[in-house]
Amino acid sequence: MGGKVQNTLIFSVTVLFISFSSAASSSQYNTLVVNTLPSSPILSSPESESLTTVSQSTTSFSLHLSHIDAISSFSDASPAELFNLRLKRDSIRVESLTSLAAVSSRRNVTRRAPRSAGGFSGAVISGLSQGSGEYFMRLGVGTPATNMYMVLDTGSDVVWLQCAPCKVCYNQSDAIFDPSKSKTFATVPCGSRLCRRLDDSTECFRQRSKRCLYQVSYGDGSFTVGDFSTETLTFKGARVDHVAVGCGHDNEGLFVGAAGLLGLGRGGLSFPSQTKNRYNGKFSYCLVDRTSSGSAYKPPSTIVFGNDAVPKTSVFTPLLTNPKLDTFYYLQLLGISVGGSRVRGVSESQFKLDATGNGGVIIDSGTSVTRLTQSAYVALRDAFRLGAKSLKRAPSYSLFDTCFDLSGMSTVKVPTVVFHFGGGEVSLPASNYLIPVNTQGRFCFAFAGTMGSLSIIGNIQQQGFRVAYDLTGSRVGFLPRAC
Repeated sequence: MGGKVQNTLIFSVTVLFISFSSAASSSQYNTLVVNTLPSSPILSSPESESLTTVSQSTTSFSLHLSHIDAISSFSDASPAELFNLRLKRDSIRVESLTSLAAVSSRRNVTRRAPRSAGGFSGAVISGLSQGSGEYFMRLGVGTPATNMYMVLDTGSDVVWLQCAPCKVCYNQSDAIFDPSKSKTFATVPCGSRLCRRLDDSTECFRQRSKRCLYQVSYGDGSFTVGDFSTETLTFKGARVDHVAVGCGHDNEGLFVGAAGLLGLGRGGLSFPSQTKNRYNGKFSYCLVDRTSSGSAYKPPSTIVFGNDAVPKTSVFTPLLTNPKLDTFYYLQLLGISVGGSRVRGVSESQFKLDATGNGGVIIDSGTSVTRLTQSAYVALRDAFRLGAKSLKRAPSYSLFDTCFDLSGMSTVKVPTVVFHFGGGEVSLPASNYLIPVNTQGRFCFAFAGTMGSLSIIGNIQQQGFRVAYDLTGSRVGFLPRAC
C-alpha cells in the first residue's frame, strides 16, 4: 500500500514487585522466589463494566483488570504455549521498531487551544496471546458509548479502531463499531488542518475523496486503512470529545481480539499529545503479573492520565529527542551494575543517540525482553554468569542464551542488576530479570542482544514500577511497588 510507513506493534507481560534505591548498586544479591510457569491457565473471564457514568472530577480513577487471554482465540493454550507465542511476537516487534527508527522522519506537531486541567485512570489488560498487542484497556467509543477493548502502545501514535462497513475486518471480541449510530462521529475533510497532520495527507486527493483518508502500516505487514475522523472516547469517570480517530474499514494482519489501538507515543496525533492541554501531557502505567486477574494479593495493572499520573517521589530521567522520529521515548542510559559493581564493558557511548537519529535507548511498553546492543549485552551477560556461577546451568531457550536449572529450590540468591540512568538508578528485583520459561524449573536471564544500534527497555524489566511519562516536563519517572 502507498504512503509512508507509520509505527508500531504492541505489548506484553511477566511481573514482579520491585525495589528501588539510589544506593542500590551497593547491594550484591537479590532473593528470587522460584515460581515456575503454571501448568494450566488460571485466568477468569473479564468482568463486564459500564463506562457510561461520567464525572468531570479532576481526581484520577481506576478500572478493573481483566486478562486478554480470556477473550482471545488462544484462551485454551497453556501458559508455556502463550510464553512461546509471546517471544515470537517480541522478535517481530523489535524488528519493526528498529526498522522504523532507521527510516522514519520527523512528524509535524500542531498545538491545541488550552483546556481545563483534569485527570483519569483506567485498567490495563494484559494480552499475552494477542498478535496485535499485549496490554489493553476498556473504553467507550461514540455517543451513546459502545464499549471496546483497545490496545495501549507507547511505540505508536495514531488512535484507530475497526468500523462498519468492513471491507476486511479481523475477529474482535466486541461488535464492530458502527459510526452511523453515534451522534458525535464526524469525518475529517480532505485538506483540512487536522488531515494535514497525517504523515501522508494527500491520499484523499489521489483518490478524489472529500473525506480525509488514513493508513497505518506495521513492521509485521499488518495495516489499517479508512476514514480519518473525530469521535468521543469515554473512560470510567471521564469523557474526552473530538479525539482524532482512524475509522478502519480494511484492517488486515496479526490483529485479533481488540477493536483497535490507543497510541501513547510522543507524536502529535497520539492520545497524550491530543489531550496535552487537558491532562498536561502526563500518563503512567503499572504492570503486574500476566497470570493475575487482580486480587487482594495481586493488585491490577492500571493506567492513569493527568497530574496524578506522575508521583513526585519517582526517580526521573530526562527524555531525549530524536531529530528523525518523535514517536519513541528515548532515555539516557549511562551504565548497568551487576552484583554491586558497574559492568566495565557497558558504557554510555554504546547507548548514544547521535545527531542523525541513530542508536539510543527507548523504553517501550510493547516489547517484553530488554534488547541491548550486542557488545553491551555480552558484557552484561558475562558479568551475570560470573556472579551466578554457583547456580546450575541449563540449556539455552529460544532467544535466551543464559539459563539455569532451579528445580527443587524454593528461593535462591542471584546477583543484583541496576540500571544507571541520567538522574537516578533503578534496581530491579530478581524476578524482573530471571524468569521462568517452563514448568520444570528452568529460569533464563531476561535480556538479549541486538545487532542493530537501537536498544529497547522492555516491560519485563518495568513490571511492578509505576512508569510515569511527563511530556510537558520531558522526563520519565520510576516508582517501585506502586501498582
